Amino acid sequence: MRLLKFKMERPGQVTQGDTVTVTEGLLPSNYYYIINPAVAMSGNIPFNKRLLSKEGKVILVEENSRGYYVSVEFDEPEVED
Repeated sequence: MRLLKFKMERPGQVTQGDTVTVTEGLLPSNYYYIINPAVAMSGNIPFNKRLLSKEGKVILVEENSRGYYVSVEFDEPEVED
């Protein structure tokens, strides 16, 4: 299973256990992913670590001093560094 973190601006958009779909965005040297409908956004992901799945399960929603973060698990192998 592959785990990806997303930054969420407001609480309550998704909850633990939700199944979410993601949309892939393309930058000149990276990909990024958005939980639909524009709920949260991932950091930049290098080309060689592209996400293959478009659906995942929320396993954790946490708040810290920087905001809200959503951890989503996707049914694909973890990418090596």
